[in-house]
Amino acid sequence: MVLNLLKRPEGETLELARALERMRLDIRFCEQCFNLSDDHLCSVCKSPSRDEHTICIVKDFQDVIAIENTAQYNGQYHVLGGLISPVEGIGPQDIKIPQLIDRIKEKEVNEIILALSSTMEGDTTEFYIARKVTEMGVKVSTLSKGISVGGELEYTDEISLARSIKNRIEMKD
Repeated sequence: MVLNLLKRPEGETLELARALERMRLDIRFCEQCFNLSDDHLCSVCKSPSRDEHTICIVKDFQDVIAIENTAQYNGQYHVLGGLISPVEGIGPQDIKIPQLIDRIKEKEVNEIILALSSTMEGDTTEFYIARKVTEMGVKVSTLSKGISVGGELEYTDEISLARSIKNRIEMKD
């Protein structure tokens, strides 16, 4: 990459450097859902047209983009920033699960949708969150398993992802 940039005109390279600097200084994480934002709250959390009683839980902001591209979901999000992985020493306290629990306690949340990858870590995280949230009387659903096991949401085609959102299933004990 560096060698390619050295071949480009100096103005292009300097403009790229300024754009990267602006991105680093101006982009942050939403204080409520941890999605990317250029303000304290992201555009989804600020929108009065979004259903604030439904929260879709995803691993990363790329998953928010993938779901938004389907135009099938009108609730809010909560970005965990990772998944529970005992092998890697990542527990619930190492990702945004405590903030999710606090958010559910503070708001009138009726349903959470678990939109995590069908991997060992994704399933572990879904199971953990489902147990915590059902104790609070909140309905828990997960995407239908039209997404292949081991697949990442950001690489799933929009039609499959849209169907998975529409045909989500409630998780019960």
